[in-house]
Order: sequence, then structure tokens, then C-alpha cells
Amino acid sequence: MGRGKIVIQKIDNSTSRQVTFSKRRKGLIKKAKELSILCDAEVGLVIFSSTSKLYEFASTSMKAVIERYNCLKEEHEQLLNPPSELKFWRREAAVLRQQLQSLQENHRQLMGEQLYGLNVKDLQNLENQLEMSLRGVRLKKEQMLTDEIKELTQKGSLIHKENLELCKKINLIRQENMELYGKVYGTRDANEAGGNAFVQYGLNNGEVSQLPINLRLSQPNQKL
Repeated sequence: MGRGKIVIQKIDNSTSRQVTFSKRRKGLIKKAKELSILCDAEVGLVIFSSTSKLYEFASTSMKAVIERYNCLKEEHEQLLNPPSELKFWRREAAVLRQQLQSLQENHRQLMGEQLYGLNVKDLQNLENQLEMSLRGVRLKKEQMLTDEIKELTQKGSLIHKENLELCKKINLIRQENMELYGKVYGTRDANEAGGNAFVQYGLNNGEVSQLPINLRLSQPNQKL
């Protein structure tokens, strides 16, 4: 024999009402949880008992569900009520227009214009703002100059090392030329030519580090 149909109305007996509330509350929360899992739905459930006790369930977080609900509800109301949406955008335009006017006025005052109506305190605040801006500009300028000086110093050091290497190569080439000259014309002539050449072109470590380097390649004598 099947169960009889339950009449949906308030239960007068407080004990029976509390038992029914507890059972149905648990069942409702279980169904909400199953719905969120099976259908990948975002579910938020809020229950207040007759004694004002709060029970809630949220598949993500109750705060996120409420924020999403309020946002979508506001958008829905604006679509259903175009004049309300128009008023909203008019208010936004008025706020932006006021902000733009304030920024333009502040810019003119920073440029030294339209200073009438400002008291001593306002002028002092404006002066402090200008000093802070100028300090920031100077710090940025000093940083850029410092970086450029550091970069140029590194390049100068690299060029100096390259000059030293070139000097060593040139001296090596001259020595090889003197040796070749000695083999061709004799040791005596080579010594005399080598002495004259090194007197004219000789460099030592002190000269390399102290004086600017002017490189010049010598052409071999073409005597047959």
C-alpha cells in the first residue's frame, strides 16, 4: 500500500516541525551538492530556520556566488529598463567630465597659470608638488647620465685593451721584419736598421699606459 499524499502546509506541532525541517534541510543540501557535481553548476543555498539560525551551502564560496548574482541581476535589470541604463552612463560621463576638468585645472596651475583664488596654503602645496616633480626628473636624469658614463667607461677600457693587443702585434711584426732583413742583407745591417727602427717606433709599457696610441703600419723596403 503506497504512502498517502502529504498536505503542504505549516506543521503546527513544534517538535514535528523541527524534525521535518532537519530532515528536509539535509536532503536539500545533499541535492544542491549533487547538482553542482553532476551538472558542473555553481550553486549557492541559504536557509534560515524559524529561530533565525543560518544554514548555507556553496559549491565555490558564498561570497563569490552572491557577487555573481548581484552583477548578473544588475545587468538584467538594465536590459529590462533602458532608461535606467541611460541614467547610469550619464552619471559615469558626468564623473569623468569632472575628473578631466580637475586634471586640466591642476595642469594649468602647475604651468603657473590661473593662480588667482589660491591662498597661501594652496600655493605652498603647489610648490611642494613642483619640487617633488623636479626632484624626480633630476634623479631620472642623473641615473641616465650615470648609466651612459658607465657604458662609455666600459667601452674605453675595451678599446684600450684592443690598442695594447695591436701594439704587441705591431712590435712582433717589426721584429719579424728585422729578422728577415738580417737574413737578406746581413746581421750588421740588420742591427743598424733594427736599432734605428726601435728608436723611432719603440714603445714600452709606461708609454702604452700613459700616452694615446697612434698606430701606423710601416711598408717593407722593396730593394732588389
